[in-house]
Amino acid sequence: TLRPPYNHTMEIPATFFLVGIPGLQSLHFWLAISLSVMYTIALLGNTLVMTIIWVDSTLQEPMYHFLCILAAVDIVMASSVVPKMVSIFSSGDNSISFSACFTQMYFVHAATAVETGLLLAMAFDCYVAICKPLHYKRILTPQVMLGMSVVIIIRAVIFVTPLSWMVSHLPFCGSKVVLHSYCEHIAVAQLTCADPKPSCLYGLIASSIIVGSDVAFIAVSYNLTLQAVFVLSSKNAQLKALSTCGSHMGVMALYYLPGMASVYVVWLGEDTVPLYTQVLLADLYLVIPPTLNPIIYGLRIKQIRERMWSMLMHCLFDHSNLGSR
Repeated sequence: TLRPPYNHTMEIPATFFLVGIPGLQSLHFWLAISLSVMYTIALLGNTLVMTIIWVDSTLQEPMYHFLCILAAVDIVMASSVVPKMVSIFSSGDNSISFSACFTQMYFVHAATAVETGLLLAMAFDCYVAICKPLHYKRILTPQVMLGMSVVIIIRAVIFVTPLSWMVSHLPFCGSKVVLHSYCEHIAVAQLTCADPKPSCLYGLIASSIIVGSDVAFIAVSYNLTLQAVFVLSSKNAQLKALSTCGSHMGVMALYYLPGMASVYVVWLGEDTVPLYTQVLLADLYLVIPPTLNPIIYGLRIKQIRERMWSMLMHCLFDHSNLGSR
């Protein structure tokens, strides 16, 4: 059907209304508590990881450089959505301004694009550390690490900026109710009275290029790494090498598996998978990795684990000494 002519400037809504998780309103209070706990863990854990790497002069290898950036990105990712989710679930404050909605959309997609690039960089670091240990410092110089970090951020900006811009410049002349917990791209694009397919198609192509290429290179990297590990004659050397990359693989599984599940259920549609399942998976995709990443690295990496324990004991003893005075 032909759409009637519209005045673009008169159809920019001042406010959107986020539903939360449609069909699970009765559980919103418990979801608010769960998200608050997870967000607190994410903030404290990632801040602690960043602080340890920043102040400890012995943690200056490339792996820790990328891990520090990953912790910062996790804080941005969680902070861009969780406070508003908790507000919706606990008090019903579901309104969000037009500019705040698209700012949130931009940071969510930019953070996810940066994170997948960092996981690729960390996989490459693991490959060089195990397959080319004698050339490690020559290959991953500070200049190379800085260059990789800048390229990852620039790539995210280049791909994500058009996505938010395209949707924000579409006319909104119908419902302002977003059937989601945050300003997810497709959920907002479906409210426009123009054809949202170009922006949705761009989002699909951009995400396929970024995630598809990163996953392919990560798979090749770990395939070569595992081949090199199992060639080692020493069992202790094999276990040490696997331990080095085990935390990376765990973080990648946490990042990609919920994301793939979220995309898959959206592709199946509401007739097969209820809308509340789709929204819940999308929410967990943005909350679980920032929450568990510092726990995984804190438990798996000996240097960070020892430094965390040292800082905790230092704080406890200082507190007890002050209390006894």
